[in-house]
Amino acid sequence: MGQLTFRKEEKLRKEKSIQELFDKGSSFYLFPFKVYLMQNTDEQYPVHQVLVSVSKKNFKRAVDRNLIKRRMRESYRLQKHHLRAHPPLVFGFIYSHKEILPQTEVMKKMLQAFNKISTISFGTAGSDAIQERKKPL
Repeated sequence: MGQLTFRKEEKLRKEKSIQELFDKGSSFYLFPFKVYLMQNTDEQYPVHQVLVSVSKKNFKRAVDRNLIKRRMRESYRLQKHHLRAHPPLVFGFIYSHKEILPQTEVMKKMLQAFNKISTISFGTAGSDAIQERKKPL
């Protein structure tokens, strides 16, 4: 199987894990995403897990929400190799813009989010030890 896949175990589905991500995870905003992240503590799935969400408040029609989620998942699938060096993480990408962005723009923004995630170091004490790494001069 190729590396450019989005397997079932990569999708964040457990309600307990989702609630833990929002309660204990750290977050940052990078237009058009609000990104939540924390270390993956689930031994059953030792891979990166992703939650993709679009607000019903901003997009009333399910067709529009599904289009945006499809674009976000595709962007993640094609660019997840940038996160290979990290220990397993749990992500939540919440789309917060009020307009539908083209696929190329979503890809650029997802790459910027991955670059920002790459600057974050993860300690051994779990999500409390998430700190931003300083770039060398």
